[in-house]
Amino acid sequence: MFRWLAGRGARPSRVAETLTRISPLGWRRARTSLAFLDGLDDREDEALRARAAWLLASKSFSGAQGMVLDDDIMLSIAIQAALPILELDPVLYEGWTEIIVYPGGFLIPRTEVDDSGVVHEYIQEAAGEAWDGGPVILSWEDSCPGMPQAANVVIHEFAHKLDLYGGEADGIPVLDAHPQLRTRQWRGVLTSTFERFERMVTEVEDAIPRDVDPESEEADPWYGSLPLDPYAATDPAEFFAVSSEAFFVDPLPLAKAFPGWYGLLQAYYRQDPLRRLLGPVNVDRL
Repeated sequence: MFRWLAGRGARPSRVAETLTRISPLGWRRARTSLAFLDGLDDREDEALRARAAWLLASKSFSGAQGMVLDDDIMLSIAIQAALPILELDPVLYEGWTEIIVYPGGFLIPRTEVDDSGVVHEYIQEAAGEAWDGGPVILSWEDSCPGMPQAANVVIHEFAHKLDLYGGEADGIPVLDAHPQLRTRQWRGVLTSTFERFERMVTEVEDAIPRDVDPESEEADPWYGSLPLDPYAATDPAEFFAVSSEAFFVDPLPLAKAFPGWYGLLQAYYRQDPLRRLLGPVNVDRL
């Protein structure tokens, strides 16, 4: 109990108990509903199951606005959240205790200071939020199976948690366990790739006709030419989170556009979703 209150992972005995409660049928149903998990081999499948059990045992799940959480919902979220740490130490998800799930999008008060020093307060609708030292908040409508393949709000928010584990959200996760990766190298590739993507977004926005609202669905064909959701151009932290969700669920556009950045993500996560989803033969033909 005190481990949980401190935001530490559950004891191995509790994780083992949780693992036994995940039925083979429930696991298979949850796994097959998430198409981006296709291609996991037997070892990876078992490792993912163990990581999902760790999450279920280590975090409390709470429904908001009348949301009733059943085992299938919690298992689906745990599976998606477990994928980024499939080959990493789950300690990276420690330091906080709760996952809050809303039925749909929720409102977050925001405060921004412009270049003139004027403070602007507004309300923003969100599908997910990861608080530094606090909970992960998710919209089930945006997290449930069947969402567009190129997006994954669960992976996005848990990538923020990986980023925050080492301090401020800056797009640079803790690299101590990766002797082949250096912070200076990571920062250099992140910065150059982020700036290149910013230019790509600007070019797309400049190409949108004046009679088309760039915030409307009518502008989607222009933004669809980008290898990542344009939200990735917000700042380096969002670039890392958006890149991470694309890395796991729709890796081909990312790998083609930014092979160096994809290579760093591959080294950090110790996974290669492109090869897993397309197969070695098809990847070698790219």
